[in-house]
Parts: sequence; structure tokens; C-alpha cells
Amino acid sequence: MATTSFVKLSSSSSSWIGQKPASAQLHGSAPCAPRRVSVIRAAGSYADELVKTAKTVASPGRGILAIDESNATCGKRLDSIGLENTETNRQAYRQLLLTTPGLGEYISGSILFEETLYQSTTDGKKFVDCLRDGKIVPGIKVDKGLSPLPGSNNESWCQGLDGLASRSAEYYKQGARFAKWRTVVSIPCGPSALAVKEAAWGLARYAAISQDNGLVPIVEPEILLDGDHPIERTLEVAERVWAEVFYYLAENNVLFEGILLKPSMVTPGAEHKEKASPETIAKYTLTMLKRRVPPAVPGIMFLSGGQSEVEATLNLNAMNQSPNPWHVSFSYARALQNTVLKTWKGQPENVEAAQKALLVRAKANSLAQLGKYAADGESDEAKKGMFVKGYTY
Repeated sequence: MATTSFVKLSSSSSSWIGQKPASAQLHGSAPCAPRRVSVIRAAGSYADELVKTAKTVASPGRGILAIDESNATCGKRLDSIGLENTETNRQAYRQLLLTTPGLGEYISGSILFEETLYQSTTDGKKFVDCLRDGKIVPGIKVDKGLSPLPGSNNESWCQGLDGLASRSAEYYKQGARFAKWRTVVSIPCGPSALAVKEAAWGLARYAAISQDNGLVPIVEPEILLDGDHPIERTLEVAERVWAEVFYYLAENNVLFEGILLKPSMVTPGAEHKEKASPETIAKYTLTMLKRRVPPAVPGIMFLSGGQSEVEATLNLNAMNQSPNPWHVSFSYARALQNTVLKTWKGQPENVEAAQKALLVRAKANSLAQLGKYAADGESDEAKKGMFVKGYTY
């Protein structure tokens, strides 16, 4: 006997949609009782907490300090100031950052590397407690890095889904409340349809697993700055990537109110002959977001992607000159740390000055989130570009 299929629109909706199949229409047979298909949200019992965490991170005048560099990448940073890449030196640098007095006024969350999540200060205080005492939400990088994608145009895919559920549960117990997964898309490499789909599917699976374990997922398909393409080409690729990402997020029943995004700004390729003004970058970036990102998403936390400290702040400021459906803010690593690192130089006597440098950059980006930043008085160091071709974390 022919049946009528019914699909529930959402777990909280009481509306049902049914359509009589063609066979029943042709033969006039009576339908059976409706078959109910319920949507199971990935967030599960954590839904309210996830929404609260996302809103806390996406709070006015605040953004994210990203210090989730791998040990190898952190080693490159330390090497630039003549320090050996040891756990002691990595701990000292991250202690400098995470114990900066007053940082929580401008920073709402900090993404940590796994080593840092389990570390303490030299006085024995857990880093996660330092953050929480400063009203900063601890986060954790959960991906396992990039690997060559077979069958693609020399592109990559992101590893780390195996064992992610159990790792996420442990990170939650340790105090983390949000997660980060970075994959990349390369415009000079196409990007291929395979690479875009792999990036979107991996992000969606990660997001669902994170929510199921109480962590707000930061969704980050970084569109690399590499290339000499114009800004119009970046917009075209960004729209394609984010369309695919949200399709698969929906397929995996991810709660949009309990996620954060970490997109690249829509800029020309780093090697393009013409630079774009902050106003142009803001126009193209906001166009992409309005076309692709639902207003249910609470926060857009931009990555800096090799821009100078001042460029990243100016561009963010330009995007906040008029109201947006989301909290438009920052999740910067190099664009918050460059001057700090150069000020510190690995010397204990420079810690206080380095912490003041961090507050200067954090406050500048806080003002940019509010649309009130002016670049007057910025140092030459803050204006230096940090793009590295083929950059890896």
C-alpha cells in the first residue's frame, strides 16, 4: 500500500509537511498513517550551554586571542627572537600572554594548543583557571593538521576526526568550552570541487561532534591569501566555499546558534598588483557574509591571515561602521602577538612591557569591533605585513 512521507522541520517545531506520492495519486489508494522523521540536533543536552558560550565569546568590544600554534610553529616564533624551542620557553611565553592584567576587557576567548590546555604557570596555577578568572573562555585546537588530498590539484585535507569525540570529552573536562578546526582552500590550485567538498564535510562532522560534547565549534575554512588574483575572484571562491559549508552543517544537524565562524577577509591575492582599501575589503567581505551566512550564527571572528597588525585592525573597523546581523570581531594570532614577541625578546625584565604591548593591540581591535578605531600613533612594527607564501601551522 502506498504511504505518505512526513518530515518534521525541526526538533522544536510542531509543524509537519506531507506529500502524497505519485502512485497514490494515480491509483487513488488511501495513505497509511504518517511516518514521522525527527531531526536530532548535534547539540543534544548541551544546547543551552552552547548558545550561552557562543554569545559570551561574541560579546561587544571583545574577540579571540589565538595562541594555538603547534609546537613546531611556536618554535619558529621563538627562533625569531633567538630562543630555543623548549617546553619551558613555550610555557614562559604563553604565561606572559595568559596572565596579562586586564586582558579580559578586550578578549573574550583564547584558543589553546593541547600542551597549553594542560599546563600551569610557574606558580602552579592552571592556565585554564587564569583565563576563567579573567572572564576569558578557554578554547582548544582539535584538528590534526593538513595532509595531501589524493586526486586533487596539489591540495590538502584536514585530519583529526578519528577519536575526536573522546578527545573533545576530555577537553571539556579540562575546562575548554569551544573548539577550533582549521582547513584551507587555495585559489591558485583551483580550488577543485573535491577540495571544497572535503573541507566542508570535514568541518561539518567536526562541528557536530564538538557540539555533542559540549564545545562550541569555530568553523574555519581559511581561503589562503596566496595568489595574484583580484578581489572579485576571492569573493567568487568564498561564496562557493561557504555555500558548501552551510549545506553540510545543515545536513549534520548542527545548531547554528551554537557555532562561531572564523572566515578569511575577502581581499585580493597577496601578490596582486593592486591593494584594496579597508572600505573595499569591508564591502566585499560583508557582501559574501550577507549572501551566505544565516543571521542565527552569533559571531564572525575573522582570522588575520598574514595581514599586518594595523591592516587587520583597519579592515575590521571598516566592517563595523554600520550594524551587522552578527557580532563581527577578531580571532587573531600573529596580528595580536607580533609586537608582543618582539618586545619580550625572551627576557624576564621585558614581560611587563610585552604585556602592555598586548593590551595595546587588544584594545585597538576592541575599538575596531565597535567601529571606533583610528590608526593614529601606530608603530612601524605594527604596520609590517606578515604574509608568508605557503604558510603552514
